[in-house]
Amino acid sequence: MKPKAIFASSREAIGNAYSESTKEKLSAYLEFLPGFYTPEVFRDGGAHPELRDVEYIFSTWGMTELTQEEIAALLPDLKAVFYAAGTVQAFARPFLARGVRIFSAWGANAVPVAEVTVAEIVLANKGFFRTMHRGGSPKWTEHNAARPHPGNFDTDVGIIGAGMIGSMVIEKLRDYRLNVKVFDPFLSDERAAALGAEKLDDLAELFARCHVISNHLANNPQTVGMIDRRCFERMGDNAVFINTGRGQQVVEADMIAALKEKPGRTAILDVTWPEPPAAGSELYTMSNVILTPHNAGSIGSEVARMGEYMLAEFEAYLSGTPTKYGVTEKMLATMA
Repeated sequence: MKPKAIFASSREAIGNAYSESTKEKLSAYLEFLPGFYTPEVFRDGGAHPELRDVEYIFSTWGMTELTQEEIAALLPDLKAVFYAAGTVQAFARPFLARGVRIFSAWGANAVPVAEVTVAEIVLANKGFFRTMHRGGSPKWTEHNAARPHPGNFDTDVGIIGAGMIGSMVIEKLRDYRLNVKVFDPFLSDERAAALGAEKLDDLAELFARCHVISNHLANNPQTVGMIDRRCFERMGDNAVFINTGRGQQVVEADMIAALKEKPGRTAILDVTWPEPPAAGSELYTMSNVILTPHNAGSIGSEVARMGEYMLAEFEAYLSGTPTKYGVTEKMLATMA
């Protein structure tokens, strides 16, 4: 008899993350209960005795948050959760406390974030975001004659955080002749050398020395508000700050003040806090701020990559071979 499993999210979300091919391969190993176990299903007041024999959950964005007591009552035989999305911060701890293993496709979600970030770094060094024509302006460009942008040859680029995404960005930047600086309190000198980056111990120094600075810090209480006035006021006159990480790490008022002080500076923000920015936020109207709606992570066909990662992880788990993307409680302290 095959072990029992469920899909824990909406039909649409599961359909995006788990292709028919991936579902078919999983079904060769597992008996999936019919339906989709959304938060509404878990909270409908029913006893759900069918869940008592479930050993595996496959989920993605929209995963239900349960307490230890709820997990014990509803899913006493649960062994593992395979999460075809990125961060598990919102739900993982009660499961881990119950001895349930957690696997996340953060490695898969890192790929498009790193790709977008590298593209933005390369374009920022060329002055793309400051010189591109915007509808409504009669000028070809007011910056073209001065050309205050350094290009992509021996230019200093700063990376904040050398976790999965930050490290991937650094590795992809090897295709360019750039001088990569990195700030990460958890990064060893040996690891920095292996990445080919210069480690800096002062975050503000990174902002002072680099033309482009890109944030990839882990999202935890220790990093909230870490990127503040001390950093932004040291940005160069035409420097660029990129945030595809998390908005809570930025003191928004300090960033806005620095951008007003020197309008040649640019902020490219895929994330903000709150997200989207509050109604009336100056971020909507500033000409040197570019907002994108959290596009860097997996979208469209990229989402199915995460389901494939979880299929591979499940197969490794089942065969007893080493897994790649297991999450522990200790890891949550430094993960995004």
